[in-house]
Amino acid sequence: MKRLKQLIAVFIFILLSMRFVSAQTQKIKVYFNHPVNSSVSSGVNAVYLDETIDDTLIAYINRAHYSIDVAVYNYIQSGNMSNIAAAINHAYLNGVNIRWIYNGSSSNSGVALLDSGIHTLGSPTGGSYNIMHNKFMIIDANSVNPNDPIVWTGSCNWDVEQVDSDVNNVIIFQDSSFAHAYTAEFNQMWGSTGLVPNAAQSKFGHFKTDITQHIFNIGGTTVEQYFSPSDHTNSHILDAISSANDDLYFGVYTFTEVPEADSIVSKIQNQHVYTAGIIDRFSKSYAAYPILNPVMTNALKVYSQSTSIYHCKMLIADPCSPNSDPLVETGSHNWTESADTKNDENTVIIHNDTIANIYYQSFYQNFLDLGGILISCPVSPPANEINDSSLNIYPNPANESVTIKTKQSQFTIYNLLGEDMGNWQLSEGENKIETLHFPEGIYFLSINNNGIISNKKLIISH
Repeated sequence: MKRLKQLIAVFIFILLSMRFVSAQTQKIKVYFNHPVNSSVSSGVNAVYLDETIDDTLIAYINRAHYSIDVAVYNYIQSGNMSNIAAAINHAYLNGVNIRWIYNGSSSNSGVALLDSGIHTLGSPTGGSYNIMHNKFMIIDANSVNPNDPIVWTGSCNWDVEQVDSDVNNVIIFQDSSFAHAYTAEFNQMWGSTGLVPNAAQSKFGHFKTDITQHIFNIGGTTVEQYFSPSDHTNSHILDAISSANDDLYFGVYTFTEVPEADSIVSKIQNQHVYTAGIIDRFSKSYAAYPILNPVMTNALKVYSQSTSIYHCKMLIADPCSPNSDPLVETGSHNWTESADTKNDENTVIIHNDTIANIYYQSFYQNFLDLGGILISCPVSPPANEINDSSLNIYPNPANESVTIKTKQSQFTIYNLLGEDMGNWQLSEGENKIETLHFPEGIYFLSINNNGIISNKKLIISH
C-alpha cells in the first residue's frame, strides 16, 4: 500500500508541476495531509496528499543539485514512513552539500541515520533557551539558475504521526531571494556560512538579531517572512487579524495569547467579521479559550481526536473577498508568548486570493469534520448598509440567541430570499433575541433608528 501511495504521489507531483500555471501561484505550492473540500474552490483546487507528504518531501530532496539546509524541530524515522535519511544520504553521496540543525531537547532519532560525513548541530539546552521549533528546508539557495532555489516550510515535523495523522500543511516557495533570506537565518544559528558549524558563533533564541529581508515579491505575490524571536512575529499576526474586512478563519495547535483572542473578538463584535476557528484540545486550558468561546460559541471547534492532534498554525483573512487583501499566515509559530520571545520559529504571510482560497478549502473540510457548519463564502450585506457605531451584535454567528446593543429602534430579520422573518422593538442598551427557532443560515438585520437604516449580516449556526 505504501509503495502504491508513493507511485501516486509521484504522479500527483508531476500533475501539480503542470497545474499551477497561474502567474500568481506557479512559484508557490501548497499541500495538506487531511481531506480538503473543492466545492468551495475559486478555481485552483487544494491538494490532499494521503500519507504521501514524506514522498513529496523526498521528491524535492532528489531534485537538489548543490545544497540542502534543514532546520526541523523533530525528525523520527519509522518503518511506516518513507526513508528521508536515505534520500539525504543519497544526495550527499552525489555531491550535494548537506547541513542539518535540530532541536537539542527532542529525540530526533532520525538524525543518527544520516551519513557520518554530514555535519549536524543541535540547539542549546538549558534555562536560558527554549526550543528550536523551525520547520524548513532550503534547496540550492545559491544556484545561478533562478528556477532552482526552494524553501519548504509549513507546520509539519518529520515523523509518521505528523506526516500521516496529525493535521498539517506544507507550503513551498520557489524563489532565490526568499531562499537567501532563509539561508541567512540558518547561518546565524549554524554560526558560519560553511559546511562545518561554529558553535562559538552560533546564535539561537533571544541571542539572534533581525538580519533578513521581510517583504518579497514571489511570482507577483507579496510574501512576508518573519523569524522568532528577533522579528516580533506576534505583532505581525495581529496585523493579519486586523486586516480582515469580511471573513476570518484560524486553525492553531497552541493558542495562549490574549491579544490575538481580544483582536478576534473585536473583529466579531465591532466589525461583524464572519469568523470561525479550530484549536486543539490542548489549548482549552489557556487564557485565550475563555475569551473566544462565549463569543464564538459553535463557530469555535475543539479538535479532540484521541489518535491525532490539530497541529496546523494558520490564519486566513478574507479568502472570499478578492477586492480586499486576502492572505494566509502559517509556519511553525504557535500563538504563544514562548513562540514570540524564546523559540526559534519561522512564519510566512502570503497576500494572494488563490492561496487564501486553497487554505480555505482545507479549513472548510476540517471544520465540517468536527461537526461544524460554514457558509461557503459569506454574502455581503445590502449595498445601502450604513455603519452605525452605536450598533453592536454578538455573538455572530449566533446559536440560541443574539444580543443587539443599540439605541431605541425597530428591526426586522430577513432571510436570503428577502422574506420577513419577524419584527422587534428594541430598547436602548442590550436586547436579547432568541434565535434557536431559526434554521441555520445567513440572515440580515434591518434596523431602523429614527429613519436611519442599518443592514447587518447575521449568521445562525446551531
